[in-house]
Amino acid sequence: MTIPTSHPFDFDPTYGLGLKELRAIAPPEAPEGFDEFWERRYRRALGVDPRPKLQKSKLAHPKWHVFDLTYMSSGAFPIGGWLLLPRRGEVRRGLVVGHGYGGRDAPDFDMPVDETALLFPCFRGMSRSARPPISSDSSWHVLHDIDKPERYIIGDCVDDLWIAVSTLLLLYPWLAGRIGYSGVSFGGGIGGLGIAYDSRICRGHLSLPTFGHQELRLRLPSIGSAAAVQAYQQKYGNALPTLRLHDSAVAAGRITVPMLMSVALFDPAVAPPCQFAIANALPQPPAPSKFNEIFILDAGHFDYPGQEAQHAILNEKVRSFFGAS
Repeated sequence: MTIPTSHPFDFDPTYGLGLKELRAIAPPEAPEGFDEFWERRYRRALGVDPRPKLQKSKLAHPKWHVFDLTYMSSGAFPIGGWLLLPRRGEVRRGLVVGHGYGGRDAPDFDMPVDETALLFPCFRGMSRSARPPISSDSSWHVLHDIDKPERYIIGDCVDDLWIAVSTLLLLYPWLAGRIGYSGVSFGGGIGGLGIAYDSRICRGHLSLPTFGHQELRLRLPSIGSAAAVQAYQQKYGNALPTLRLHDSAVAAGRITVPMLMSVALFDPAVAPPCQFAIANALPQPPAPSKFNEIFILDAGHFDYPGQEAQHAILNEKVRSFFGAS
């Protein structure tokens, strides 16, 4: 292992916990009405006509046909992004790919998949889906309507994921039963919430996922969006009811499709205990889940020796994982 020992933070991004302790972290109890809240949102999202529009992109790539994409999400919110189609082979499966809190400037042409239609949505408020009054700054985006459980921006972004799936199925109906989701950091947390209630998603990869064990997230020193939520809660004290309803670790316990998790032992932005709370919540055999694997990264949101080698191994796992669908 090459867990960083030198860093600029005034706290320990391992929080003094090793792998054994992290694997023992349990998800929190579900708040009252958790399932009803998300099932109701999902039913509403299914009723949205995404009205997708495709246009040939100025971007070009030897492996992919590249299209600029827009679709309508909940609340008639326009979502921008990209669609990649393979230049060789048939489209046999679909994959929605979420992004981190830095947004996305372009599709990821290096996704290790073949014969796959790749949809890269920009979640509302960020990148191609930027729109006032939502801030694109992660420290403000994460606070948008945080005092209003039904309107909190995170729930709206889960809608964006679900309606991205609807968009893929509208464009390529034969992909039903063969659509996956992959998301990192912010996108990983959104995926944990979204996959739990969308039976159209057949498998998922969540990397360094956020929004897990929200009460721990409020207590553990962090940088980035988590620090913004902590500062807000300290000042106003009214965020916890909303955060409990948007807890990816609680949602993960409802996931019954195969999952690949990549979680870190050291992470200043998404505390490892919160990441592991999500991974540990996944059903284990003999539960309905057919295949869950947890891949351990030495660090997240921080460069470290051996990073390229670890991510190369992870990429091959991702290739095999989504190729099995």
